[in-house]
Amino acid sequence: MNKNLQEILNYYGSLKEPFLFIISYDLTEFYVKPLKELPEDIKYEIKEKVSSKIDKKEELTKYPISFKEYKKAFDSLQKHIKSGNSYILNLTFKTQVETKYNLNEIYEKANAKYKLKFFEEFVCFSPEKFIEIKKNKISTYPMKGTIDSKIENASAKILGNTKEMAEHTMVVDLLRNDLGIMANKITVEKFRYLDKINAGDKKLLQVSSKISGHLEKNWNEKIGDILISLLPAGSITGTPKKKTVEILKENETYDRGYYTGVFGVFDGSSLNSAVMIRFLEKQKDGKLFYKSGGGITCDSNLEEEYKELLDKVYLPF
Repeated sequence: MNKNLQEILNYYGSLKEPFLFIISYDLTEFYVKPLKELPEDIKYEIKEKVSSKIDKKEELTKYPISFKEYKKAFDSLQKHIKSGNSYILNLTFKTQVETKYNLNEIYEKANAKYKLKFFEEFVCFSPEKFIEIKKNKISTYPMKGTIDSKIENASAKILGNTKEMAEHTMVVDLLRNDLGIMANKITVEKFRYLDKINAGDKKLLQVSSKISGHLEKNWNEKIGDILISLLPAGSITGTPKKKTVEILKENETYDRGYYTGVFGVFDGSSLNSAVMIRFLEKQKDGKLFYKSGGGITCDSNLEEEYKELLDKVYLPF
């Protein structure tokens, strides 16, 4: 399946044909379509700047995984960390939710840098850029670390937190190595800068970094090679990546599907893409599930991580 996806992406890239691509977390599912052939049931929007203004609190009824179930997975991950099998793992779960809005209304109202509605299957409103390629420069923007902006001295607390610093540094190192597979002259242009994002009834500060490298001039002919070499994204897996993915599969009680995969657009000369976090999925029986998670390290606090899982379940209106 991977090879087929790789060939399709390389093919459209070599033609300089503008296209949309949507790739699942484990690369087993994908959708690639020239923009001129895109069905009406698929909508996307990419904006570099969005407002963090909140008009009003939108109610979202949550039926999350129990604290006991979460603790079981958390404790298992801590054992793996203590055994040296992984240093950081992005643990995620799905939360059943109820809302008065349908997927299309959520897509239209959502305030986010990257928005995607995929038929009647899911809607994503992600704040996290994956990779961007302009000319022959590739950049990635790992996002790791979150705090409620209303907390006193929130900026200083998140940037001065040793657990958050270690977590973010490990992801930056992982992404530097990932970029080095296909690019050279890798540099960390910005390290741990803050973005303010709308999180429903609150505003969150999220910590990101910018890492860049240089590609060959014919990079458009190798879009498939580039994406496959970088997936799954380091910020939503952990390090070392291969072993961490195995551990997460053992401990997460569901299949991520397209959640934490990537979507993006090649416009014929440049590429922009996002990690599919902030993700609401509609099952065939009509039930809605919101998927969310956070990074676990040896310094993680069980109660705080469980709270973060639930805090990330929101509608960004």
